[in-house]
Formats: sequence, C-alpha cells, structure tokens
Amino acid sequence: MKLPLRFLVPLGGFAVVLVFLGIGLSLKPREVPSPLIGKPAPAFNLPQLHEPARRLTHTDMIGKVWLLNVWASWCVSCRVEHPVLMDLARTGEVPLLGLNYKDAPDKGVAWLGQNGNPYQMSLVDRDGRIGLDYGVYGVPETFVIDRRGRIRHKVIGPLTRDVLDRTVLPLVRNLSREG
Repeated sequence: MKLPLRFLVPLGGFAVVLVFLGIGLSLKPREVPSPLIGKPAPAFNLPQLHEPARRLTHTDMIGKVWLLNVWASWCVSCRVEHPVLMDLARTGEVPLLGLNYKDAPDKGVAWLGQNGNPYQMSLVDRDGRIGLDYGVYGVPETFVIDRRGRIRHKVIGPLTRDVLDRTVLPLVRNLSREG
C-alpha cells in the first residue's frame, strides 16, 4: 500500500527533525569550544573589587599561569562551585583571579565576606564588557591563561573537583613547567 504524497512530506520533515534532535541531545554543552583557545586573552584594565582605586591590567599577569573565574553574587551555580575554589585557594598552586560579572560591587564584597574569598583579587566588570570580550556565555566560567597571556582552556559552568583534578590542574602544571 502506497502512502499518498500528502503524508510523505510531513513524515519526511518529522524524520529530519528527529535526526537533528538526536544530534543535539548527544552534544555536551559544557564542552562548547571557545574560538579564543590558543589566542591572546582579551585586554582589560579593571578596578579591584575590594580596592576600587587600584586597577589590574592583563599585562600585570604576563609571566604567570593563572585562572580567571567569572562569578556574580546573584549566581546560584557560583555557590555550588565556591567550596572547590576555596579548596584550590588553600593550596596556593595557581593564582586565582575573580571577575565579578554584571554585579553591584557592594553585593560582590558582601557575598565574598559571607562565603569566603578564594581570589587573590577580584576585578569589577559591572557592565559585562570584559566578559563579552572573553566570550562568556553565563556564570560561572573559568579560564586557564598561560605565561604569555593566551587562553588555553575554558570551563563552562561550575568548576567541579573532578574537572579541576583531571583537566585544569594537570594543564596548569604542564604550562608551569614550560619555559
């Protein structure tokens, strides 16, 4: 029995939608590749959260392997990753800088005061321009930046102990050994 054409066209369209849905469901959203990997980290000149009269620029970090963690006081997922960042800060293994993203500085200061401050310093990106330059999709996100100021890895979403131990810290150690 042949199906009329009026049934085949919608059935074919439905099949195409199912294929794309299947492909979409197999993707891992935390592994969205950043076009900035291997490229120089975007320039910044930002005030420090706790001392707004003092600023930090991207060139101040040249010669160091470091992490940039994008966070905000209004971010629920930032609360989830915070104990991991606190543990990392206690080790002193890698400089950890924060980028307080689209947040009121007084709320950021209060949040760190309440939850603990893992950052060597946190910078203020109130309007989100620097985050946009870094290709931030949302908070939290963490970037590994090498001695020459190039982005080497990006973690989208909360940094977990597993991702830190299996991916981030081994990369930091390798980059730190490089001359």
